[in-house]
Amino acid sequence: QVQLVESGGGLVQPGGSLRLSCAASGRTFSSRTMGWFRQTPGKEREFVATISFGGATTDYRSSVKGRFTISRDNAKNILYLQMNSLKPEDTAVYYCAASGIYSNAEGAFEAWGQGTQVTVSS
Repeated sequence: QVQLVESGGGLVQPGGSLRLSCAASGRTFSSRTMGWFRQTPGKEREFVATISFGGATTDYRSSVKGRFTISRDNAKNILYLQMNSLKPEDTAVYYCAASGIYSNAEGAFEAWGQGTQVTVSS
């Protein structure tokens, strides 16, 4: 079972950038699809981005396309989410997750981190 720990969240002004990291333990990281999800109070957790085990295939929710980039370093067991041109509506707790299949569905991901808060505000 892979264990995940997110970092890199914080407070940023609109238009700013942040890079989230997700450190994975265990030997299976390089064989897992990895994803980023986010959740705000009172709302369901939503898909943000996903990346295949080798990194060749990525997918994004429409509202972050062109602003966010998901990437991974399988040698270091780290997943990244580069977030540019941040907007107040990007404010949420961001979670990384691992799946044995390529999917954007929350139910397909069986391992989750504890989350990191991102706040976009002036």
